[in-house]
Amino acid sequence: MTSLRRSVSSAIHDVLSTGEKSAKVFAARQVARDWRLGRLEFSFGTAMPARPTWPAELQLAAPQNMPRRGRGGSEKGRIALWHALAHIEFVAIDLALDMAGRFGEQMGEEFVSDFLSVAADEAMHFALIERKLVSMGSFYGALPAHDGLWGASQDTAHDVAARLAIVPMVLEARGLDVTPAMLERVRSQGDQNGVRILQRILDDEIRHVAFGAKHFCRVCENRGQNPPESWQKLVTTHFSGGLKPPFNDSARSAAGLSREFYGAIA
Repeated sequence: MTSLRRSVSSAIHDVLSTGEKSAKVFAARQVARDWRLGRLEFSFGTAMPARPTWPAELQLAAPQNMPRRGRGGSEKGRIALWHALAHIEFVAIDLALDMAGRFGEQMGEEFVSDFLSVAADEAMHFALIERKLVSMGSFYGALPAHDGLWGASQDTAHDVAARLAIVPMVLEARGLDVTPAMLERVRSQGDQNGVRILQRILDDEIRHVAFGAKHFCRVCENRGQNPPESWQKLVTTHFSGGLKPPFNDSARSAAGLSREFYGAIA
């Protein structure tokens, strides 16, 4: 008798509902592995939660209420920087999982594979940064964190095109822009471990943005829409922050995000 495989939506839901940070990292990597090995059914009977569960000790604040980080060269400033990066990567785990679980049924198995692999990458990024924070005498949850990233996902929960336009193609693409300068600053401080972490993240984020651009263009093709024009309309509607230079044009281009998309509204 063949045992029934668990649905991928049920497995994703359980990871989103896991709040303890180490457990979420492990579970995110496990669900990606189970999917890759064919242990999960392409089935979506379990709805995604409106919000994921995060560590109980994490203090959330509105972006405008976040304390200033202070000077990046001080130990306090360096811890604040790495804590902010840890939060970005932790939320990114749930953003990728929610993408696969919320829109996977309509988008297909390749979409699920791509975004579960993103979730596994983000889990590894978080683990590397959390380990670094501990080596600096801190930990994730020691400082307040802002809730803006998950807000972007809630605003786009109704439409896969809007979610792809904002999360990978705006928020993650912004990481391509700001990471090189951060890399140089960390290198100038003699922090080779930090340099390796940031380089790993930058390399992976190019692929993540590429997944977003690929699937966005497919959605537009199916809807008979022009991808750059559709993206510009969605960004204008759903992203209030505005797109500001400098842009890492070469990394964006490598990810399939040409200036044809963002040049007109930057």
